[in-house]
Amino acid sequence: DVQLQASGGGLVQAGESLRLSCTISGFTFDSLDDYAIGWFRQAPGKEREGISCINPDDGATFYRGSVEGRFTASSDKAKNTVFLQMANLNPDDTAVYYCAAISRLLYGNTRHLKSTWKNSNRYDWWGQGTQVTVSS
Repeated sequence: DVQLQASGGGLVQAGESLRLSCTISGFTFDSLDDYAIGWFRQAPGKEREGISCINPDDGATFYRGSVEGRFTASSDKAKNTVFLQMANLNPDDTAVYYCAAISRLLYGNTRHLKSTWKNSNRYDWWGQGTQVTVSS
């Protein structure tokens, strides 16, 4: 079964940067190319929200408006790892960050993924979360 391990969170000051990593394992007859990886976050008292998604197969990336231009998703398929580079962080970015995987069998193609990636219910595999705290 696919497993995800998120890491890289921490405490930073406003304006600083962090890079989150998500290592995916447990592939059997498939590979990272067969999944899209979403990044979600949940702040205290708020609902979980999708902030980014990457399709490692074609490199397509998607972002929530509030992070576009500040966050960059990338992948290293040789290491089965995806990254979320976060720049110019602000206190509103404080949350637990999760990575999650959705199978290509479910999302179909990149065009369809573009309209569905924010829906957390579509992801079957989740990492354990990593805390990001941004002080003002």
